[in-house]
Amino acid sequence: MKKVNVAVVRLIQFVVFVVFTFIVMAYFGAIILLPLDAISLLIKLMGAVGLHGFIGALIAVPAVGYLVLMAYKTPGLNKMIIETGLDLISTGKAKVEAFNAIASDVKG
Repeated sequence: MKKVNVAVVRLIQFVVFVVFTFIVMAYFGAIILLPLDAISLLIKLMGAVGLHGFIGALIAVPAVGYLVLMAYKTPGLNKMIIETGLDLISTGKAKVEAFNAIASDVKG
């Protein structure tokens, strides 16, 4: 029965690892994809106004680049965003490592 209990603990540990890995990848992926999505939306908006897609892209890319530059120059914002991601990583690592103590207790 101990082997089954250890296997269940290891399975839950793996699920927690996968969930935290997904959350961290989604967080940093969203940071990367947000400006690209803003460019895409601005191109579509300018297409609805009547500008061709290429002309819309020539306008949208510098506009989003300027917004990203302003976000970068905001004091403490980029540091806070990176620290939040690193906190997610450290929290996930701590939770996954907590299962090792549980597994050793179950083994006896």
